[in-house]
Amino acid sequence: MLIKLSVENFKSFDQKEELSMVSSSKMQGNKNHRMKIKQTQLLKNAVVYGANASGKSNLVTAFAFIKTTLMEGLPVGSANDFCRNKEANKERESVFELQFTVGDTFYAYGFSAILSQRKITEEWLFELMQDGGAHQLFIREGNNAPVLGDDVRLSTAEKSRFTVYSEDFIDQGTRLFLTEMNRGKKYARNSRLLFFPETFNWIMNNIIVINPNIGISNTEAYYNDESLENISKLIQTFDTGITDIKTRQITVDEMSKMIPVEVVQGIFSHLKMQMQMTNMPGIQMTWRVEGGFFNIRIQGNAEPEITTLVLKHGKSVFDFSFVEESDGTKRLFDLIDMLLTDRPDTVFVVDELERSLHPKLTEHFLKLFMEAHDGVRMQLVFTTHEDTIMDQSLFRRDEIWFVERNVDNASKIYSLDRFKERYDKKLSKAYLEGRYGAIPVFRQFSFRKGE
Repeated sequence: MLIKLSVENFKSFDQKEELSMVSSSKMQGNKNHRMKIKQTQLLKNAVVYGANASGKSNLVTAFAFIKTTLMEGLPVGSANDFCRNKEANKERESVFELQFTVGDTFYAYGFSAILSQRKITEEWLFELMQDGGAHQLFIREGNNAPVLGDDVRLSTAEKSRFTVYSEDFIDQGTRLFLTEMNRGKKYARNSRLLFFPETFNWIMNNIIVINPNIGISNTEAYYNDESLENISKLIQTFDTGITDIKTRQITVDEMSKMIPVEVVQGIFSHLKMQMQMTNMPGIQMTWRVEGGFFNIRIQGNAEPEITTLVLKHGKSVFDFSFVEESDGTKRLFDLIDMLLTDRPDTVFVVDELERSLHPKLTEHFLKLFMEAHDGVRMQLVFTTHEDTIMDQSLFRRDEIWFVERNVDNASKIYSLDRFKERYDKKLSKAYLEGRYGAIPVFRQFSFRKGE
């Protein structure tokens, strides 16, 4: 489970800012919104509010940036991703850290980089102890070879193997060592280096980032008739007019006529990179892009199998394609996997969850999500403007967060819990009145009328 995200000198975030999923010890409401791992109580939800351009989306982007850098190294376009509200930030380190659990083990993984130079300056992985201490698993500083912590005691064979990997990695300024230790590497069951695949796989597979314009999932929900029937029934509860969902097989050429060729090429390039990184013979993914919804399965060097959705409305004898649906219905297809998934310990990070949805649909979705994953390790972090769900019967105070720009035009993150509101307080009203900040501040503008 996610414990904390820390980010510094990235986009609108100047100084270190943190989103924490550790629950408040003073709050007793909605106890089922917490999961206890060892002695730590972790929250299952975080809803983030803020004005337009406050930095909410940049928080989601930070999650995606960590995953992208793990997959392919510092992106070429990241040279301008430092916080550009100060000239000095161009040569200052940007810092990213995730704290999370895999099973009952607590980890902190992070890296720092001078983004303007596309140069990673440090990388680290620690195991966190319940007494507040930490054991170093590995650290990599500057251009030096990565080194293991003193507590990581290897056999002679593994020590020799690690030394080769470490020395080969010297001067790799744009790539992460955690990635390298998962690139086609195989580990014995009793290896003392298992923390490398364990942490890498959790970040890459268990953090699912969804933004308003593109949805990606490794769900199996759209690959068999039984699950499609469940999706059909679920979609009907949202009053979309859809009564049945089927799939139709198409070719790569047909797909290229539905969406731009460069988008198709980008999708297959991503899938091939995923196969190389995971060292798996096959892969399947579901993609929603502007213009279509596609299930893609690749097995070895065989031709990819591609299907798209065919939708039925009421008693109509005609088929409807995904692109013909409303923006709100398309958005539901982005989110529906979140309700059906049985992948354990997943963190969904969603930008503008309510995008194109009626407030009642948003509330209905959130209640279904909480019901579907009650008592299991499943977390939802999302940004929103929807004030109607800012309700203490739906979310705990420590699950509600705000992002606001300060006088230096830098984003600050803070929790509603710091305001210590009564349980009967109408939160949405107080928020819109400006009690918690994180709302637009308008300036006067005078229209000059012609004489």
